[in-house]
Amino acid sequence: MSSTLIIACGALAREIMALIDANDWHDVRLECLPADLHNRPDRIPEAVGRKLREASRYSRIFVAYADCGTGGLLDEVLAEHGAERLPGAHCYDVYAGESVIAALSEQELGTFYLTDFLVRHFDRLVIQELGIEHHPQLASLYFGQYRRLVYLSQRDDPALQAAAQRAAARLGLSFEYRHTGYGELATSLVRLVSEPVAVERAT
Repeated sequence: MSSTLIIACGALAREIMALIDANDWHDVRLECLPADLHNRPDRIPEAVGRKLREASRYSRIFVAYADCGTGGLLDEVLAEHGAERLPGAHCYDVYAGESVIAALSEQELGTFYLTDFLVRHFDRLVIQELGIEHHPQLASLYFGQYRRLVYLSQRDDPALQAAAQRAAARLGLSFEYRHTGYGELATSLVRLVSEPVAVERAT
C-alpha cells in the first residue's frame, strides 16, 4: 500500500505522474481535483480539506497546490491537518520561480500566463468557460487590461509553442516564450519523498 499521498490540482497531473514514473516512486499515490476549480478558487480549500479528511491512512501527505487565489484560506485548511503545499501564489511561481514572475510582472503588469496544461486546454478553460466562444466581445472585457501572453513551458514542444502563439493572437496579445521545466514542482516532490516518514502526523 502507498505510504505517501499527493493531493494535486488536475492541471499538474501529467507532470507529477512523469516525476513519479521517472523516479520509480512506487509508494506514492496521486489523487487529483478538477483543474477547473481554478475558475472558482473559493471552492479549493473545501475540496482539499475533504481529501485530507479521507487520507488518514497515509504516513505523509503533500498538497500540490500553490495558494491559487484562495487568499490564504487554503493555508488555514492545511494547518489544521499538518499538511504542506507548493510555494508561491500560483503554479506560474512554482514552475518559473517567484523572483522570475515578479520580474515579469514588474516589466509588464498586464501579463497573462499559460503553462503546458493551459495551452492544451485553452479553448475549453478560457474560450468556452468564459463564454468567449459565443460572445467574442467578452474577450476585451476579460483581457483588455493585458498586453502580453507569456508561455511558461514544461516540455520543449514546438506544437504547444505554436498553439500558445495562436492563443496570444486570438486574445490580441504580444507573445513571449520561456522554458521553465518542472521548476519547484520537481524540487518539492523530490524533497518530500526523500524525507523520513514522521512517526505521527497531525489530524
